[in-house]
Amino acid sequence: MSKKEKLLTKLMDNSQSMTFDEAETLLGFFGFYKDNKGKTSGSRVVFLNKYDNSKIMLHKPHPRKELLSYQKKQLKDFILQEGNI
Repeated sequence: MSKKEKLLTKLMDNSQSMTFDEAETLLGFFGFYKDNKGKTSGSRVVFLNKYDNSKIMLHKPHPRKELLSYQKKQLKDFILQEGNI
């Protein structure tokens, strides 16, 4: 099983936690890159797709590293909606 498949499984499994770094890695597999709006963006991080200009905004959790359940759901819904899986 590839790293991409493992991260997708982790995202789809509601019982497992997922870190922001893992979410960033997973989005990278689909052609997204992190695009902060400068120093004033705070914890809001925008990921842009280099192929079709779609975007998703996630809040970088702090001080914890794991995404909250609503963030995980938002990411899962976005990936399903975009037809990446």
